[in-house]
Amino acid sequence: QVQLVESGGGLVQSGGSLRLSCAASGGTFSIYAMGWYRQAPGKQRELVAVVSSGGITNYADSVKGRFTISRDNTKNTVYLRMNSLKPEDTAVYYCNVRRSIGLADYWGQGTQVTVSS
Repeated sequence: QVQLVESGGGLVQSGGSLRLSCAASGGTFSIYAMGWYRQAPGKQRELVAVVSSGGITNYADSVKGRFTISRDNTKNTVYLRMNSLKPEDTAVYYCNVRRSIGLADYWGQGTQVTVSS
């Protein structure tokens, strides 16, 4: 069974940094894009960053220049380095695997990130 396990969330002050990790197991992931979404209270889940199977990255405008997504296919792990954190970054962050059209995405259980002012 495919499983995605996020870790690295926590409580930090504004301006601080965190690194999130997502360890995937139970399947082949190197052929798929992987990304991070987040959901803040009262808001829809939104895309934060994505990295393609070829290593091309894309970011939401709100995090561009502050966050960095990367992947290690040897470890089946995707990372999200978050610098210069702001209170508005507070959310539950979810790991995502984008499969082919017609196939459901895989999702992790989420990890809480809280940024105090």
